[in-house]
Amino acid sequence: MAIVIALCSCPTADTATALANGAVERRLAACVNILPAVASVYRWEGRIVSETESTLLIKTTRECVPALKAYIEEFHPYDTPELIVLDVTDGLPAYLAWVAAESKPPSSDPM
Repeated sequence: MAIVIALCSCPTADTATALANGAVERRLAACVNILPAVASVYRWEGRIVSETESTLLIKTTRECVPALKAYIEEFHPYDTPELIVLDVTDGLPAYLAWVAAESKPPSSDPM
């Protein structure tokens, strides 16, 4: 099973916490780390913006990515939320197995 890490910026710590909890509750991720108070500088609608955001590090499987994308699009408050998915190429086998076991795409859930 392919493990990935998805990055997602959030406007507030409360938004980050809500999205992280929802992703884990829905088994779209095994674990989500919240990095508070990151400085973001970006161009938006023709101007340069500097803001403080929280960043989510979402540990999940490649199989869960379509459902994770749909979840972020539905519940994230930004018009254009960030979700960047990176392949994990190595790691401790027991940890990677745990991520795979705890991340289940919706179609594999018997409920």
